[in-house]
Amino acid sequence: MADVAEKAGVSRALVSIVFRNQPGASEETRQRVLRVADEIGYRPDNAARLLARGRSRTIGVMFTVHQTFHTDLIEGIYPEAERLGYDVLLSAAAEGRSEAKAVEALLAHRCEALILLGSDAEAAYLDELGRRAVTVSVSRRVPQARVDFVHSAEGKGVRLAMDHLVELGHRRIVHIDGGRGPGSAERRRAYRAAMRRHGLESEARVIPGEHTEESGIETGRLLLAERDQGLTLPTAVLAGNDRCAMGVLMAMTRGGVEVPRDLSVVGYDDSHLSHLMPIGLTTVRQDARLMAEHAVRFAVERLEKPELEPREAVLDSKLVVRGTSGPAPEAAR
Repeated sequence: MADVAEKAGVSRALVSIVFRNQPGASEETRQRVLRVADEIGYRPDNAARLLARGRSRTIGVMFTVHQTFHTDLIEGIYPEAERLGYDVLLSAAAEGRSEAKAVEALLAHRCEALILLGSDAEAAYLDELGRRAVTVSVSRRVPQARVDFVHSAEGKGVRLAMDHLVELGHRRIVHIDGGRGPGSAERRRAYRAAMRRHGLESEARVIPGEHTEESGIETGRLLLAERDQGLTLPTAVLAGNDRCAMGVLMAMTRGGVEVPRDLSVVGYDDSHLSHLMPIGLTTVRQDARLMAEHAVRFAVERLEKPELEPREAVLDSKLVVRGTSGPAPEAAR
């Protein structure tokens, strides 16, 4: 501002008046100041201005690299935050960069609130974080932590998928677990409950895994190896998420198994990945945009009204039937 003032031949205070669009400068002076600022490449630092008032109006978002559903959530976070007058700052957790490091980077940049996408942090850490800053956890519920929660009805989503498969005649339905991934425990419990409800408890099988394509590929190879040893393939696989389901599809296709004639595969999320394969993925849809909007609103409302207690939003799940699920092979009926 001092450089602009010197070149424009006015005081720094007058430059400040012009940039704050306040009365006190003639139109001729205003235009001269703006022209000089443009010539020397000066732009007002809105972040510094807000910090001077004790606010940054910035929401920090922690996400995980390669989690495609997180990118769907981020696409919904930006427009809602901007609509409410807030900026968004992203920080990624990745191999070699912990979630805690990603979060601390956001706090170091003066983010007023945090939105954590698929956090796998311990409950004690989330509780402590929620006392340092307004925090919203998306896709993972930790009741003992002082944070807001936004997640889908995991149990309902799995029930819909299992009912769909059973109605198609499937009995040997395997579930690939998502490990510590968000929603994994709820999906695992719902799978076991559905198998019991349909009288298939003896057929229940949970294979440890993760929310990655590699996990799906490894499970596919395991099932193919068992087939080669004389064991019977399952007729359906309920994967922990869409990425895992894609890995199963890749492994099975390479192994000569035709989907869905020989094996049905169901994912979870309805991320944009589910539309990219030559055959569309049957999956449980989480409404990423609606989840994102709820997360931003929770954060902003608690920033504007600090007396509000953390809340929870449970959003509906929906089964989307596409090409990877079909009737069980006749031999399995």
